[in-house]
Amino acid sequence: MLTIPRLDVRVHYILKKENFSTSFGAARNTMRTQSPIRRVRKIPDLTRLILFVRAGGRCEFNGHNQYLLEHPLTLSEINLAEAAHIVAFSENGPRGETQPRPEDIHDIENLMLLCHNCHKLIDDHPEHYSVATLKEYKRSHEVRIHHVTGLGPDLRTTIVQLKANIRDQTVAIPVAQVTEAVAPMYPSDAHGFVIDLTGIKGSDEAYYLTATQTIKSKLDWIYSPGMDVERTRHISLFALAPIPVLVYLGSRLSNKVPIDLYQRHRDTQNWVWKSEGEPVAYEFRLVKEGTDKKSVALLLSLSGQIHLEHLPDLIDESFSVYEITLKDKEPNTDFLRLKQDLQSFEAIYRAALANIMANHGKLDFLHLFPAVPAPIAILCWYELLPKVYPTLIVYDYDKSEGGFNFSIRINEP
Repeated sequence: MLTIPRLDVRVHYILKKENFSTSFGAARNTMRTQSPIRRVRKIPDLTRLILFVRAGGRCEFNGHNQYLLEHPLTLSEINLAEAAHIVAFSENGPRGETQPRPEDIHDIENLMLLCHNCHKLIDDHPEHYSVATLKEYKRSHEVRIHHVTGLGPDLRTTIVQLKANIRDQTVAIPVAQVTEAVAPMYPSDAHGFVIDLTGIKGSDEAYYLTATQTIKSKLDWIYSPGMDVERTRHISLFALAPIPVLVYLGSRLSNKVPIDLYQRHRDTQNWVWKSEGEPVAYEFRLVKEGTDKKSVALLLSLSGQIHLEHLPDLIDESFSVYEITLKDKEPNTDFLRLKQDLQSFEAIYRAALANIMANHGKLDFLHLFPAVPAPIAILCWYELLPKVYPTLIVYDYDKSEGGFNFSIRINEP
């Protein structure tokens, strides 16, 4: 008899506890769903998804690029990404005082995908990471990701670099600049093939002999069966070397594989062809008519003006001297900006050679005096037929002497 009430009490207590727990849980869930703070702070799922896609799942802090869906040590799949506000959610937060504030604080343009460390860095030091700085990080990263993810297998290119000492200095070509320059193509190997002449010193006949032998050997290897070029059927060429070496390089390039040439731009310090600006116009003219029909010199006054007094004594009154220069513009080192400018030079150069041969018949020699950028030097013998054109005698400008000296012969029988 005495156990029954105690059982009733226990059952009643348990039921009350369960009802209380249920009621409290429901109230707590209601608080969660109805809390205006939590609802406003939540980034919409679609916005978060778009941010992940735009960022390629990688940290958008400038130069970091860490993949955020994989643990760096165990390689386990895990979400390490944080959606960071550029202008803070709160006006008291990092960059939160920016005016005007975004109408929608969760707008995709106000969000960056970051790792935890980079998120903390930009929020702890807003004085170093302004709204403008972070937006540029975001823009640059997302443009690159959009480009890379849009590439197809038919856009592969083989990277070939030629580097040599120029006035005892060597200019490095960073991999990131190569990748940026070849877009919308992409390198089959970011480092590609490097023809390195930096170990060859001097500027005398022995220098040019060693340099040309090295170029020939390396290119024969690059074009050999089974190499990368056989698969990509395309070359992207980056070259910095003395002008006569570049002219020789052009003579060794095969016309069976398409080649894109690139120019290093002084203003931006990169290799990306400009997309805006007025195209360059060239003109071809006779500077001086000589007494010997078979003695001809061609000046390329593009990066700088070549005057007759710069020429060696060999180029005397017997020589006819022709010139290709810029039309309605002074020769300068920054004229070559558009890819179209390179194509226009190739057209007028071939027309000039045809004109010279029409006026002078079959020549044994053509003396070439180039003041040109690297890609134009390469075009001076690229795709020219050895049996049709004369031996090219190439000169290089010596600043210390204020004139041109003989450097190399190309297409010599």
